[in-house]
Amino acid sequence: MTRPSVCYDLNGQVLGISAERPELWQEFDRMLGILRIEDAVEPGFRLDIAETEILDETPDGSLVFDGEIPEDGYCRMIVDSSTIHLIFPERQTVAINDVEGWGQLRVRPGSKAAWTPSMLVLDAALDAGGQHMLHTAGLTLPDDDTVVLIHAPSGTGKSTTSLALATQGFGLCSDDAMILDVGSDRPMAWGLPRHAKIHENTARMIPEVAPCLGPSWDRNGEQAVSLERLSEIIRIESPVARPVAALLHLARSDRETRLVPMARTDAMVALAMDNVRTGMTGLLPSQKRRLATIGRLVSSVPTFTLEVGARPADAAALIIATLGKQD
Repeated sequence: MTRPSVCYDLNGQVLGISAERPELWQEFDRMLGILRIEDAVEPGFRLDIAETEILDETPDGSLVFDGEIPEDGYCRMIVDSSTIHLIFPERQTVAINDVEGWGQLRVRPGSKAAWTPSMLVLDAALDAGGQHMLHTAGLTLPDDDTVVLIHAPSGTGKSTTSLALATQGFGLCSDDAMILDVGSDRPMAWGLPRHAKIHENTARMIPEVAPCLGPSWDRNGEQAVSLERLSEIIRIESPVARPVAALLHLARSDRETRLVPMARTDAMVALAMDNVRTGMTGLLPSQKRRLATIGRLVSSVPTFTLEVGARPADAAALIIATLGKQD
C-alpha cells in the first residue's frame, strides 16, 4: 500500500514528505502550504514521518548538544558520521542525513509535537539545495523588486521595524525568516511564508495593525497573525527569490533614527552569532556551509547599522535615500 505523500517547492529544491496519514505533516503544511506541488515530481530531499510507541533514544555517535531549547524543552543532539539525531525523550526523534538527502521523524502518539525538529528538517532540505535559512526580516523596496534584509537578535524590534516599513510602502517578505541563495552572480532571498508574530508593544507603536489582532495574547505577549490577514493592511510579497539590495543590522537608539555604514567584518560577526550554531565538537558541516553563505552575502551587498529611535517608520525614507545613492 502506498503511503500518503506531499511535496513542496523550496525555490527549485523539492521537499517530499511521506507519512502514515496526512495529519502527521500538518505542521509543515501550515508553514509551507502555499509552496505545495500537485504534480508528480522527484524530491531532492525526502522525509518519512511515523508514529511509534518506542523511540530510538540512544543512537550511536558523538553527543554535540545536551540541554534546553526555548519553547521545546530538553533535548540531545548526537552526530554519527553524516547523520544527525535530535532526541526529545519520550516525545520525538528526528534523524537527518544531509549527504544522502533524507530524514526520519518519529513521534510518540499523543505527545506534544516539538517545533525544532521540523525546522531542522527544513534547514537540511534547503541546505541540500544550496540554500540557507537566516534569522532576518526581509522587505522589498517601494517600486523596486529588490530585498532589504534586516537582522537583529530576538527582542530587538525586528518585527516592529518591519511592519513600520511595510506601512510606508515596503513589501513584507518575512518578519523573521528569510531563505538565502548565493549560488548566482547576485545573492537572492525569499521569505518563509509563515505567520508573523506581533507583540503587544508593536501593536501600540503601529496602530495600523489593530484590525488584524484578536483580544488575547500568549504568555510572551504575542499573537500569531496570518500573512493573509496582514495583506488586508500591507503588501505581502510572494515567496519568490529576489536580489538582495542591502543588509541592515538593527540597533535600538535613544536618539533619532539613523542609517550608517557598518564594517563588513562586524556585519559578518553579528549575523553569524545569531545564525550559526556551535556544538561540543565545533561546527557541523552544514553550519560551515551556512557560515560560508553568510560570508558571500556580506562581501556582495552594502552593509549598514540601522539605529531605530522612537519612530521606526522614519527609517523608510532613510533606507530609500541611502540605497538610491548606491545605484
